[in-house]
Amino acid sequence: MEKKDIKNRDDIFLLVSTFYGKVRKDAVLGPFFNEVITDWDDHLSKLTAFWESNLFLKTKYLGNPLEAHVKVDSMFNHSITDKHFGLWLNLWIQTIDELFTGDYAENAKHRARKMGTFLYLKIFEARQN
Repeated sequence: MEKKDIKNRDDIFLLVSTFYGKVRKDAVLGPFFNEVITDWDDHLSKLTAFWESNLFLKTKYLGNPLEAHVKVDSMFNHSITDKHFGLWLNLWIQTIDELFTGDYAENAKHRARKMGTFLYLKIFEARQN
């Protein structure tokens, strides 16, 4: 398969669904996602909208990822660490590299790095309250 850049919502859905297929099977990350998410079809649809908004800046995502991650961290006794974010990011980049190449693909990696750092810092900050 010749790789192309991420161009549309279908490409984002392919990326998101492939990536979360790996996350769900991961021994370290899987429990966080599999115990919390009960409707994977809905979750994948929301994440597709989130990434479409982030990459193409043409749709508005109405969810609150920070609130969701702080809640999950609390549910798991504040056990989310930088290791989890590193594993998440490595799987994300690996999945992008398997499926796509180009400017939007690189931007998806860059935005994930920034988002992971931001979320981890905010989760840690929320523990102080």
